[in-house]
Amino acid sequence: MIAFVSGSIAALAPDAAVVEVGGVGMAVQCTPNTLSTLRIGQQAKLATSLVVREDSLTLYGFADDDEKQTFELLQTASGVGPRLAQAMLAVHSPDTLRRAVATGDEKTLTAVPGIGKKGAQKLLLELKDRLGEPLGTGGPAIGTAVTSGWRDQLHAALIGLGYATREADEAVAAVAPQAEAAEGTPQVGQLLKAALQTLNRTR
Repeated sequence: MIAFVSGSIAALAPDAAVVEVGGVGMAVQCTPNTLSTLRIGQQAKLATSLVVREDSLTLYGFADDDEKQTFELLQTASGVGPRLAQAMLAVHSPDTLRRAVATGDEKTLTAVPGIGKKGAQKLLLELKDRLGEPLGTGGPAIGTAVTSGWRDQLHAALIGLGYATREADEAVAAVAPQAEAAEGTPQVGQLLKAALQTLNRTR
């Protein structure tokens, strides 16, 4: 089991980072929020979860242990694989997911691509005693400030979640006024959540 990786960021892609560890480049699948905190050439430490399949070994990386533990707990529900668990964490923080399960909030879960009303109801039942109570009292702790390129990062995140290029283009355009009106730098996590809401309305 690889609990974490620590090293220099050698490369970044829309859904992954390559971390150089002891001369070896390790590809780590990450959410847009985690990727937005990484910079090529800088040192980083990511909590990781190794998913073993018959034909692959995939390393998933997270900003902290809370995200990693939530990722692993989500997969204890039937029908939730690593890709869907990662998509859930791309849209919501661990505490937002805990709050949604604790309060039976279907709407929060259906904001995730791939989860419909029936799927959300099933997840609420299965995860009720597994995720635990919310840790904080505030809103979702999602969205790391990014200095530039929010459009590219948001577009790449939507493509990574399975949306078509045209849908991603429309969603980015829809949230552009919100991003431009924001004080300071736009926060990709919050914009992703808003973009997904616009896509859900148009589907």
